[in-house]
Amino acid sequence: MQNTIETDILIIGAGPVGLFTVFEAGLLKMRCHLMDALPQPGGQLTEIYPKKPIYDIPGYPSVLAGDLVQNLMKQIEPFGPGFTMGERAESLEKQADGKFLVIGSRGTKHLAATVFIAGGLGSFEPRKPPIANIEQYEDHGVEYFVRDPEMYRGKKIVIAGGGDSALDWTIFLAALTQELTLVHRRTEFRGALDSVEKVMELAEKGKIKLVTNAQVIGLQGDTTLEGVSIQHDTEGMIHVAADHFIPLFGLTPKLGPIADWGVTIQNGAVEVNTLDYSTNVPGIYAIGDINTYPGKLKLILCGFHEATLACQSAFKYIFPDKKLSFKYTTVTGIEGLPAPVV
Repeated sequence: MQNTIETDILIIGAGPVGLFTVFEAGLLKMRCHLMDALPQPGGQLTEIYPKKPIYDIPGYPSVLAGDLVQNLMKQIEPFGPGFTMGERAESLEKQADGKFLVIGSRGTKHLAATVFIAGGLGSFEPRKPPIANIEQYEDHGVEYFVRDPEMYRGKKIVIAGGGDSALDWTIFLAALTQELTLVHRRTEFRGALDSVEKVMELAEKGKIKLVTNAQVIGLQGDTTLEGVSIQHDTEGMIHVAADHFIPLFGLTPKLGPIADWGVTIQNGAVEVNTLDYSTNVPGIYAIGDINTYPGKLKLILCGFHEATLACQSAFKYIFPDKKLSFKYTTVTGIEGLPAPVV
């Protein structure tokens, strides 16, 4: 199939469980490609709480969510996975040869022997502010994710939000933009204290404009965004020229098109067999927070376990005539892994 990405396992969701799947599949010499609606790997860990400490990862008394994602990316690097980011999996169709054709929201085609649904709580959609004409400017000055920071170089930017994402992107983009305004409904921020201090410092030095106790209520421009209207609690209406408006109010999880793929759904989650975390559709597995079964716990470490067993099953499904020879990762000679230190 021309212009189609082919792989052994297509992983829908590039969160921690999806990333770890690449490692387990790599040990069995299976190729993986990951697809996610978010612009970068890590799922909720990257997009919502990158600086939040996690305490239930074996071997780590405490690890920041963002650091865990970096470590997982380093761990899977030897296996060379592919990525389709910023694109939601829309349709799935089983082909005559038993493989699955999955087409993304931007038209990218993926052909896979098996599909692993590892979408956490589902596909994440941005929480949009209640601005009447906001859809008019989507992709014409309004963005809900920062996919390419370079597109904001030398531009006038307005960011709205008070969490880690809003603070982190304000800090990062301050050095690139011509003018950056951060708008927040309150004076207190929900993000990490260190980030709050950096934003305050940028405001004091005049490198950004900080407008608190306010919210963006209107957008202006003919075909593309030209400015925003900010309602301040005491100062009234403030008009700011803007090339881009980036509201960062978090994400809303939705099961999305997966619900139409023929897998059994129960209470918004995918039912699986705990023998191997397969669904009712042969060749499709569901791992991590998106699945459900008796005794299910929504923990990252449980997702790691589910990914491990699902990969063993997928190998048998893809290569029914091959003998599965599992090796401990402490054994030398496994291709792609560094030799143990003696």
